[in-house]
Amino acid sequence: TWGVHSKTTDWPAAMEDSWERSLGTRSDEAGSDVGRQSPPLFLQLPSNQTLRFRGSKAEAWGAALEGATEPSADSQEHMPPYMVGEEEEERKPLRELPLCLEEKRRLRALQEQAASRLSGWPLWRMERRRMLRHLKRQAGAVMSYAVMWKSTLRHIEGDFGTGIQSYFSFLRFLVLMNFVASLLVVGFVVAPNAAFEALQLNWTSQTSNTSVNASCLHYDPTIHGLASYFSYIMDLLSGMGFMELTYLFYGYYPNSAVDFASFSYNVPLAYLLTAFFYLLFCLIWIVRRSVYCLKDSLVSEDASLGSYSNKVFAGWDFGLTQSSAMQLKHKSIRYELRMDLEEEMFRRRLAEQTTRQRAVLYILRGLLNILVLGLLGAGFYCIYLATEYSQWLVGSVDSPIKGQSTLVLLAAYLPSVVITTANLLIPMIFGVLVQLEKYPLSFEIKITLLRNVFLRLASLVVLLISLWSQITCSGDPQYPDCKDCGYSHQFPCWETSVGQEMFKLLIFDLLITLLVVVFVEFPRKMLVTYLPSCPLLKLWGEQEFMVPANVLDLVYGQTLCWTGALFCPLLPVLNTLKYTLVFYLKKLTLYANCRPAERTFRASSSNFFFLLVLLLGLIISCVPALYSMFALSPSKACGPFRGEPTMWNTVSNAISVLPSTAQAFLEFVGSLAFAVPLFLLLSIFMFYLMALTGSYGSMVKGLKGQLQLEGQDKLFLVKQISELSQ
Repeated sequence: TWGVHSKTTDWPAAMEDSWERSLGTRSDEAGSDVGRQSPPLFLQLPSNQTLRFRGSKAEAWGAALEGATEPSADSQEHMPPYMVGEEEEERKPLRELPLCLEEKRRLRALQEQAASRLSGWPLWRMERRRMLRHLKRQAGAVMSYAVMWKSTLRHIEGDFGTGIQSYFSFLRFLVLMNFVASLLVVGFVVAPNAAFEALQLNWTSQTSNTSVNASCLHYDPTIHGLASYFSYIMDLLSGMGFMELTYLFYGYYPNSAVDFASFSYNVPLAYLLTAFFYLLFCLIWIVRRSVYCLKDSLVSEDASLGSYSNKVFAGWDFGLTQSSAMQLKHKSIRYELRMDLEEEMFRRRLAEQTTRQRAVLYILRGLLNILVLGLLGAGFYCIYLATEYSQWLVGSVDSPIKGQSTLVLLAAYLPSVVITTANLLIPMIFGVLVQLEKYPLSFEIKITLLRNVFLRLASLVVLLISLWSQITCSGDPQYPDCKDCGYSHQFPCWETSVGQEMFKLLIFDLLITLLVVVFVEFPRKMLVTYLPSCPLLKLWGEQEFMVPANVLDLVYGQTLCWTGALFCPLLPVLNTLKYTLVFYLKKLTLYANCRPAERTFRASSSNFFFLLVLLLGLIISCVPALYSMFALSPSKACGPFRGEPTMWNTVSNAISVLPSTAQAFLEFVGSLAFAVPLFLLLSIFMFYLMALTGSYGSMVKGLKGQLQLEGQDKLFLVKQISELSQ
């Protein structure tokens, strides 16, 4: 590889002779007396100047690696520093050490010799540690069989690489998170209410509606008279009619407590705390997983030590098993190298541009960004108009489509259709415009993804703002429609109306996924396969499996679930079933219809980016939920909080019946006397972590410098070998 193999093979002996002839005494420049002879060649290495920073641990490690082959009497002196020490429980097993097999055998011999001299309590501790380690490995092996879709993910990784496997791993994470959330909701809200209703236990109303305007108490979604079978199907898809009288929606739950012997269950309190802890649980799980993925992302994306070397020598995916996947990985590595070279050429051309050329480019980018903002604004305005028109057509008394089930269903799904259309068409226009902006390839991909993320999440925000404007009369409580109830009388159970919108968006998102797979991807695959000579089909090509676009679909669906969970409690259950079906659909279309995209991402950076976007969706969905809990007046005709000024008032009422000691403690926790010291402690802890991060950053910077010097050492030694081999 280095042009040395064509020379004589006597260079190792010559190198060794030269080394032995040049032996001398090492100077005391390293800061400690090593006590043995060292060659001057060692002093010539670029990394020798960093030896003084390594201290005695580096010398102990050198003693372990360069010691005699025969174990000495005091074997622990020749072992690496992390193999010996006071904390024996922290020792790593040999299989986890970054050493070759010969060195591991030597260390194993040293360990056995040291263990042969142990007896009594130290021997028992060592045996116990080995037994616990063995049991831990066995338990881990048994638990690995219970991992969901483990073999499927391994096959996908082997056939298509880690990039596409990261999408399915992310999808599995969402399925598990929604499943655990479903257990939480069903266990504390749905199942207790169903059990109490079936057992016909005593229900005690929590509030009284005697002082409420009678017009605010009118809410009757029951269909009177004869109903056709088709109307039930329409209600099933739209969430109206009989669906409003099920545990799926907020309005069906009572504002009562159940007293049974000495047992009391407060339904409104359980409903509110379950929704609150559901969002908190998702936040903690996502943050924990994000921190774990961030570590891998920081390591894999750091190009300070040479991105070319990483791609050439460490970029291969050894999990691949098929020749087609291997060829694809070759193409992917070539694409990454080509992209790096093109970016380098782009930077060089950018540096050679004149001031006039740069001004023209910046003006062009500014105009295109204005066009992007205009497209986003037009899409958001269409969503706003569609939401208002849909609510008027469905809820107005003088609606022109009243009594026509099919038109009512289409009007109910009008916001979903407009949002989906905008999410399909506008990203295509973004892909054309970004090529005119002449960004580097890596930045082009990132800015396109950011624009698509903003479009997806902002469209949902516009929908929520439109619903808020209609429900609260644009925040004006003195408006005639909102004066009596505190909200528009056109929405007698406004929480159920919001839940219905999220339910319809979730159902429509699943239908679009099914329709795209059946009527777009399968026919495209058949046409490309059986008509390969057609120029148009050859230009169209086979369907690519675009990981970022598919992940954005998952984030959008999960954000819908979080937003509607307070108003549609069974939405996590439906989302679990939906994502399970999506997993098998995507797996089917991956193997049958698609090929991996040429522009791939590293799995570590992709996982962190996915979770970052998911965290952004969670933050957006928490805003309407918290606003509804603390600010908006609940519906007075339905739901577990009817008659309360706010949903959170239920917590205050529950605290008021607690013992005086508990009340005093909770009041202290919610007071400034507790909040201010807590804020100060958190601030001090934050500054401590910032200082710790700075020190770690300095250490990492020093280690990177040492690694760069190690690379210079290799070049220096190669030159020495080349000179001796001539």
